[in-house]
Amino acid sequence: MKRRVVITGLGIVSPVGNDIKTAWDNLVNGRSGIGRITRFDPTDFNSHIAGEVKDFDVSAYLPAKEVKQMDTFIHYGIAAGVQAWQDAGLEVNEENAPRIGAIVGSGIGGLQRIEETQKDYLERGARRISPFFVPASLINLVSGQLSIRLGLKGPSYAVVSACTTGLHSIGDAGRLIEYGDADVMLAGGTESTVSPLGIGGFAAMRALSTRNDDPTTASRPWDTDRDGFVLGEGAGVLVLEEYEHARKRGARIYGELAGYGMSSDAHHITAPDQDGPRRGIELAMRNGGINLDEVQYVNAHGTSTPLGDKNETEALKLAFGDHARKLVVNSTKSMTGHLLGAAGGIEAVFTTLAVHHQVSPPTINIFNQDPECDLDYCANQAREMEIQIALSNSFGFGGTNGSMLVRRV
Repeated sequence: MKRRVVITGLGIVSPVGNDIKTAWDNLVNGRSGIGRITRFDPTDFNSHIAGEVKDFDVSAYLPAKEVKQMDTFIHYGIAAGVQAWQDAGLEVNEENAPRIGAIVGSGIGGLQRIEETQKDYLERGARRISPFFVPASLINLVSGQLSIRLGLKGPSYAVVSACTTGLHSIGDAGRLIEYGDADVMLAGGTESTVSPLGIGGFAAMRALSTRNDDPTTASRPWDTDRDGFVLGEGAGVLVLEEYEHARKRGARIYGELAGYGMSSDAHHITAPDQDGPRRGIELAMRNGGINLDEVQYVNAHGTSTPLGDKNETEALKLAFGDHARKLVVNSTKSMTGHLLGAAGGIEAVFTTLAVHHQVSPPTINIFNQDPECDLDYCANQAREMEIQIALSNSFGFGGTNGSMLVRRV
């Protein structure tokens, strides 16, 4: 018999805030976290803008000596993980440690550290390569570092599935609890690729918005004038817990992880397909025993790309039929940009908060809604509403899809 999985802790590092209270306040008030890139001079690229993390104090989470031994994506993942852990109010002891684990993934991992190390090597020779270079860059080291710091002796690994990473990590962690391999899991995604190669790679694909003169309105999902996504960075981590375990200790429960579905387009490495997302959504519903008409809110993948936004709209209509017209759909990427492997993590945080507070955040920057994207996208203003069940979608390169459901408890 499957065990119920609930969400008892939330943590975030993001372009709209580095703690839950700040990020949620900025989100529901429609404040964009996107601006001109400050990490390096972006002039050589066609896109000069990103959703950078601002005013992040890594010393609140790590001693200075250890900071230098890790790439930034690990810093963000540790910070969001520790926040979520503290929010949940859990304590580890000898008895429960083997029943608690971590799955915090990343789509790309230590790109900044790889770039810096290559530069040092070419300019100053092999002796300048740090002995910490490899563990500073490995994707599974976020889960590893959290496990070491918190004393978690249960499952510890990483999922890597491009822009579906964060959601797949949460879904996998939920399954471990459902089927008895763990009682508590830290799960989510982290990413920090605002670097010359990160921006340059997506710019070369012509995937990024080039609205450099107006960064805060550059990410405009479902708008007629959308011209690509804006790269973001940060981390979102949840504490997932078996329901009776949480109830026994009197935990605050934000919501229930009520369903999880996965699929593959088997179509193209980057061009989306409607059938794959549709099947992923339907599988999440089936996994949770939920009828389509029970869902009120969708936190969409909604990247602000011309093809992707239209494709997701069509996939929602295929999955939900007539009920799609009654859904409130929003894209928080309109404010955060696209966090790649961390997107599903922070969007799971936002989806959970939407259920907890009974509010849909807005999709900002819908000035002229694309007539081919004809659902209710909660344009420009947050909306208080009943949300008993919410859906969150993530889709990644390679045609990999993930959908998860959060139920009000």
